[in-house]
Amino acid sequence: MTWDYVDFEDAVAADGLRMTVVSQVPSPWGEAAKGIFHVKGLNWSAVRLDPMNRDMTKWARGASAPAVMNGKEAPRSGATDILLLAERLAPEPALLPSDPMDRALALGMAHEFCGEGGLGWARRLHLTHLGLNGQGGFVEPVAQYLAQKYGYSEQAGAAAHGRVIDLLTMFAGRLAAQQAKGSDYFFDCGMTAVDIYAATFAGLLQPLPEEVCAMRSATRAAFSTVDDETLGAAGGLLAHRDMMYERWLEGVLRL
Repeated sequence: MTWDYVDFEDAVAADGLRMTVVSQVPSPWGEAAKGIFHVKGLNWSAVRLDPMNRDMTKWARGASAPAVMNGKEAPRSGATDILLLAERLAPEPALLPSDPMDRALALGMAHEFCGEGGLGWARRLHLTHLGLNGQGGFVEPVAQYLAQKYGYSEQAGAAAHGRVIDLLTMFAGRLAAQQAKGSDYFFDCGMTAVDIYAATFAGLLQPLPEEVCAMRSATRAAFSTVDDETLGAAGGLLAHRDMMYERWLEGVLRL
């Protein structure tokens, strides 16, 4: 698998697999897609997101990243859509269980990491809430931007912390049950996309070291704003993250 950054104009003219990515921020959504491409050995090109570029917004059908383009097909921005595209382009290794019930559970758990109301969404909302109230989290200009973009309210922001705890408790409990059966992964069949999502979204709770994951100091400070209750609920999720990067995943996107 190979990938590199390309200019927007070159990406539009190119064929194959291209993905918009957030620059200088290890977005777990983008890192998850990159991890899926890496495991499947898919070659792709990265395009730095420029939300002020109207041509890019039109091309990607949105001003957020990641958005994945494959040939002349319509852009895909949802985590499930990106995963299913990768499954079609490279069926092996499969990243969804073959058992129908496990497959449905895996897709549901994927949403609880990546989708609206999931771990990434709730953690981002909580860090926005903290930033707007001078309690850490995102610096105020970033918090203001995210609040407007993602429909922040004081009530939703205050509730986000509890949602993070509930989701972490569920994920950690699943991992503990699997480990009791002798498995390092969320499913008996082995490593799946859920393990990739768990590894990449754990960066919102405790960033990888600077030498492995360089990022803006303000972003690192925001992601590192974590209370004891959150860390306690994370359980073995951080250890699972380290295992996944050791066995399966490459380093985060270069700046």
